[in-house]
Amino acid sequence: MSADSKYKMSQERYDSLIEELHYLETVREKEVSELIKEARSFGDLSENSEYDEAKTEQGKLYSKIAEMKALIENAEIIEKSEADAGVVSLSSRVKLHDEDENEDVEYQIVGSQEANPMEGRISDESPIGRAILGRRVGDTVTVEAPVGEMRFTVLEVSHD
Repeated sequence: MSADSKYKMSQERYDSLIEELHYLETVREKEVSELIKEARSFGDLSENSEYDEAKTEQGKLYSKIAEMKALIENAEIIEKSEADAGVVSLSSRVKLHDEDENEDVEYQIVGSQEANPMEGRISDESPIGRAILGRRVGDTVTVEAPVGEMRFTVLEVSHD
C-alpha cells in the first residue's frame, strides 16, 4: 500500500471500524491472553497444541488490528452531497435499466471497503461504478466487464 492511498468509506463504516477496533484491542485481546496463560499451565510448550493454537490466534488478532488501524488512518469519509441531485456520485442510490437483460437493477455507489454486490452496494472502482459516476438520468453507458460488454441506462438517482 502506498503512503498516500486512501480508503473511501461512509461515516457509518468508519464508526463501525472504530468500534470493532476498540473491541479487538480490549475484550478480544484479553480473551486471547487468557487462552495463552491457560495453555502455558498445561506444561511442556514444545508438545502443547493448545499453546500453539492460542499463539496462532494471537497472531491473527494482531494482524487484524494492524489492518484495521491502517484502514482507519487512511480513511476518506464520503460526505452525502446534495450538490447536484441528478448526478451519480459516491453514496448515490441508482436505478439502472440493463439494456441486454431488459431488467431494472438498483445499486448504491460506495467506497471499496463497503462494497457488497449481494446487498446492492457496488464500489466506485468496479466497472459499473466507474462507468456511471458523473452520469445523469437518461444517460446510457457501456461497461467493459469480465463477462463482456454491458449497456445500462440511468433511470433514477437519489442521495438519501
